[in-house]
Order: sequence, then C-alpha cells, then structure tokens
Amino acid sequence: MRTLRAVVAVGAAAMLLSMAACSGSDDKAPASNTQNAAGPLEKVTYMSGFGLFGRESYVYAAIDKGYFRDAGLEVEVKPGLGTNPNLKALSSGAVQYASIDLTGAFLEYGRPGGINDFTIVGAVQQRSLTALMALEESGITTPRDLENKTIGAQPGSVNQVLFPTYARLAGIDATKVKFQNVAPQQQPQLLASKKVDVITQFPVGKPGVERAAGGRKAVVLPYTDVITDLFGGAIGVSKKTAQEKPDQVKRFMTALLKGLSDTINNPQEAGQIYAKFEKTQPPPVAAAEMTLMRPYVDLGSGLGQIDQARAARSIAILQGAGAIPDGLKPEDVISFSLIPKPSA
Repeated sequence: MRTLRAVVAVGAAAMLLSMAACSGSDDKAPASNTQNAAGPLEKVTYMSGFGLFGRESYVYAAIDKGYFRDAGLEVEVKPGLGTNPNLKALSSGAVQYASIDLTGAFLEYGRPGGINDFTIVGAVQQRSLTALMALEESGITTPRDLENKTIGAQPGSVNQVLFPTYARLAGIDATKVKFQNVAPQQQPQLLASKKVDVITQFPVGKPGVERAAGGRKAVVLPYTDVITDLFGGAIGVSKKTAQEKPDQVKRFMTALLKGLSDTINNPQEAGQIYAKFEKTQPPPVAAAEMTLMRPYVDLGSGLGQIDQARAARSIAILQGAGAIPDGLKPEDVISFSLIPKPSA
C-alpha cells in the first residue's frame, strides 16, 4: 500500500514571508499559505471508493496543487474496497474520510442492524456510476443475459449489494446469477481472460477494461437504466467527526471539490497528476476516466451538492423495491449543513 502525503515546510514559508517583508518586494508568498504558519497541519486519512484508478485523480490534484495544505490539512490516501468496507473503516476510526456510494449508504443505513455511525457531507458524482460490464464478444447486451453467468465483484461493493434490487426491477432471477469474489484491481484482467463473464464496474472504467482486454470492446449495463434517481459516490465521515470537527469537514470538502473541478475541466492534466502518485493506469487512461466522469459530477446544482428532494425519491424507490424498510429520511444519512455551498 502506498502512502501519499501533502507536506508543507512551515519554516520555509515563514522565511519567505520574512524575506518579503524586509525587501518590500511584490514577490510575496501566497496569502493562503500563511494560515499554516500558526501550527502543524491536521493529519487525516482518506479512503478512495474502489481501488486507486484514474477516476480518483481529484484527490491527488487537491494534494498536488496544495489545496489541502492551504486548508491546514495533511492527507494520506488509502485504496478503498467498496461501500460496506469503507463504512466499517469510518466507524472504526481507521480513516476519517471515505468515498461512499450514496445509494449504498441508504441501503446500509436503512437495513436492520446496518452500519449507521456515519454521515454524508457532499457528493462526488450526482448520478450513479454503478454498472456491470462484459466484453462485447460474450453476447451479453441486456440484463436478461446475466442469468446463468458469473459476476466478479468486491464483496460489500454497492454493485453487489444493490444487485437484488436491480434484478427484481429488471425482471431477472437473481438466484440464477453467481457472484465470485474479485478485488477491484484484478477485475479487468479476469474479464479479459474469461475467468468471469461480467464484472462490477463503473462506466468510466471502460477505457481501462478495454486496454486490459487488448482492445476488445466492452458493453456497459448501467444500473440507472433500471433504477432511476440513483446518486453516485459521496464523501462520508463518522458522526463523531461531523459533530466535533465541522470546520475541518468543510475545509476538507472545499479543498477536495477544488481538485474535482480541476480534474473534470482538464482531464489531460488530471492524468499527469495521477501518474505522479499511482501506476495502476497510464496517464491517457486516467484522463479518459475523468473525461467520462464529467457528466456524472454536476447536474446543474454545483459541485458537491445533494438535492434533498431527489434524495427522498431515491430512498422511496429503494423502499418500494423492498430493499430497505420505511422510515428512512435523507437527513438521517446526509448532513446538508456541512456541504460547501457552490461558488458564485
């Protein structure tokens, strides 16, 4: 596992400020850096959603460009394993921030005995990326083609957790579909070698899957074709962090969203930044993932925003499908007051 840290040299920053003050020159250190001279950075750990692919480049941009540093934070990045494992990591205190699929968060919070020691503090994707992927040559083109097939999935990922609801609404028999435990990084290779028929994958992962398959084309089956109003990835924190450190949460989210804005607006730069930290994908593939992710990130309300009425509809759909019992409300799962307001 690779540890990535955004580091600030406080002494050097202080020296630069002193030199600028003495010389009277216009070459002053950025004002945003001066807030860190008062003390050390707060160290926090962020867990990605699912592995460390190009789609995660926004967190690396926030590190590389100093957005976290300027917010008084030093961020360590760990690879995530899907919604359920990430929620467990939050609840245990192993990480302070984690990427959580919001639909998966509703399912987990709403189920009897589910994890509920967390809250969501902003969106990454306002539309769900949850999908299944197969190679075009397999002949799998519709949900009905999934019966009697094997799906490679990370246990606890929202793709697997939500599959029974997807199958029910798509009119297929979920008991006729087999799941095989496969780590995120292994999925493209196992699909390419036909060790599994289908993988749980995001649409933005299509370039990486096709590259692993030697250029063979992939078919994507988005869950949103069957289940409407689903949200995608969001950022979760423990309830304790939200209650005791709301200012830190807002600073973290503001810096992260700056990185997200940069990467969707300049995917090529995002790919280059990603390559400084990770080697899972080459820069062009990482850039392609960010290009494909852009339509999912902002539906017109501003980066990071979660529409409360739409969240209520999403919960109602899951309740209507029998996935969670009645009674869950958006504010049970989402701290709307901690979501940074969109820039003017």
